[in-house]
Amino acid sequence: MSAPKPPDPRRLYQQIADQIKELIAKGTFQVGDRLPAERELALLLGVSRPSLREGLIALDVQGNIEIRGGSGVYVCPQPEARAAKATPELGESPHELMQARSAVESAVMILACALGTKEQLKQLRAIVTRMREETERNRAPLELDRQFHMTLADMSGNSVMARIIAQLFDERHSPISAKLSSKYETPRTWKQALKEHEAILRALEARDPIAAQAAMLSHLRASELRWVGD
Repeated sequence: MSAPKPPDPRRLYQQIADQIKELIAKGTFQVGDRLPAERELALLLGVSRPSLREGLIALDVQGNIEIRGGSGVYVCPQPEARAAKATPELGESPHELMQARSAVESAVMILACALGTKEQLKQLRAIVTRMREETERNRAPLELDRQFHMTLADMSGNSVMARIIAQLFDERHSPISAKLSSKYETPRTWKQALKEHEAILRALEARDPIAAQAAMLSHLRASELRWVGD
């Protein structure tokens, strides 16, 4: 009796991308074909739609497919060197990143309500005001978004949490996360995110830890849905 095959240590999006590349190599999907809809393809591969989307983004980064907004996903001529190789690591799974941020930043909110100073709340209000100005100009206030979350982390008084949040947030610049952002972030999604930041700020100003934690979890869940779907 043969020994069981060890589990694949790679990230799930890498495994999904390789499954799709194999289907392309076998001729199931050919150059120029539009891939099945996400729901159908997820069922075919036996994976969730968020995980499938991450796998598709990985293939888009490599040039194996092209994701055309409002049209679908199309097979590109396969670059020989990349088609033959396993999909490389392109950063942390965006879905797992948002799960981690929810766990850490919801805890931060409790501490921030208790320990945040009036000066820090004033700083947070100024950041939100600048975010509003940028969104009204249809600009993506990504750096202000980072400042908002890092100010919250500083309000917790916990340097370890602040360091973890900085690392999680800056993972947005990885190839897979950056590609997702370029595909799915729009002026409309940023305007919605601004409203969520304002709700967090109101709860903090009221020194209501339960409302603040709920507002943060709602914001990060909505961000995940906008980013990687459900």
